Amino acid sequence: MHPLLAATEFEWAPLLLGVLHVALVGAFFGLPAGIFIWAERKVSARIQDRLGPTRTGGRFGWLQSAADGAKLIQKEDLAPKAADQFLFKLAPYIVVVASFSAFMFLPFADGWAAVDSDVGLFMMLAMLSLEVIGVILAGWSSASKWALFGAIREAAQMVSYEIPMAICSLVPIVLLGTLNLNEIVQIQAGDWQGGFPPMFNWMIFHPVAGPAFICYFVCATASCKRAPFDLAEAESELVAGFLTEYSGMRWSFFFLAEYASMYAVSGIAAILFLGGWDDGLGIHSWLKNLGWGGALAANLFGAVVLMKKASVLVFLQIWVRWTLPRLRIDQVMTTCLKYLIPIACTLFLAAVVYPLILVSATGRPMILPLEATGERVGHPSANDRIWHGAEAETASLSEGDE
Repeated sequence: MHPLLAATEFEWAPLLLGVLHVALVGAFFGLPAGIFIWAERKVSARIQDRLGPTRTGGRFGWLQSAADGAKLIQKEDLAPKAADQFLFKLAPYIVVVASFSAFMFLPFADGWAAVDSDVGLFMMLAMLSLEVIGVILAGWSSASKWALFGAIREAAQMVSYEIPMAICSLVPIVLLGTLNLNEIVQIQAGDWQGGFPPMFNWMIFHPVAGPAFICYFVCATASCKRAPFDLAEAESELVAGFLTEYSGMRWSFFFLAEYASMYAVSGIAAILFLGGWDDGLGIHSWLKNLGWGGALAANLFGAVVLMKKASVLVFLQIWVRWTLPRLRIDQVMTTCLKYLIPIACTLFLAAVVYPLILVSATGRPMILPLEATGERVGHPSANDRIWHGAEAETASLSEGDE
């Protein structure tokens, strides 16, 4: 091949791969959001003994989200005269980009991530936290006191709840010893031991990580501005919060980012606490050992498993919204500052101390599975990783005493 052609091919390859990754991530960013907008209508209707949308897309109304999108595109894009026009138009894009960027670090299967980073968890949480900048700009640039009040409420709520959410996400990190989301799932993928299925290797069944999952899920629901924590959009007090002056597609971008963020935090929860793409019955591990074709089938199967787990958690967020009444803003902040942050800190401390106490008392770092798994080829199980971590901490403490 001519050197010039080879150099051109080398230059185009990273660009094409980048475009492919962005397209795939964009599909996972937009498609679940559209599906969950439809699910929000149908689930809320069933909870309230109604039918929900039925006129578009047959009896189930599955084209309702597409019809909403077509309607919003046709709406006029308005902005107040006194508003800061540049920041007013920029704010929705900041919110969307912040939510979209988080998906770049979310692995959908073994190795299927746009960016496989050793600090993938922190990068996802950092990207999601940038959404508050767009919210503040939206409220301040609207030249409306109602929008500004809503933005201040939302900023205080999001920043506060991200603290216990991040602390709870550190619990499985401390127990498993890695920040890489891909490795976290691989460690939780165990084998049948003592009659117990591999799902008992998931962090949700750990006596410390299990309560951390509940605390994380509550904080994630609040950080996504979902009821009963949607005080930034309290219609009876603030009309529509920081969204008051927005219309058309710019208004829809905020909700697109909200539903995408719901899916992102649910994906993080599924990876940290629910075994990620591991099915819990050994099917994924069996497919993975069938060669190249089996590895591809295992990744496709695992991606479906992960998306189903995340979808169930999104369904729970929708269920909570249409079941519990809205809290007052002082109750929202009290719940976070007086209860959830101390609980998260206690769980983090327990994650450090619990393996040491259990090893000293029983000689084992975990209660389940009942049989020691021993060393495994490739990535160790959660039991192996916690065993060696506790063993190393005990050795270091002994050396310090000497």
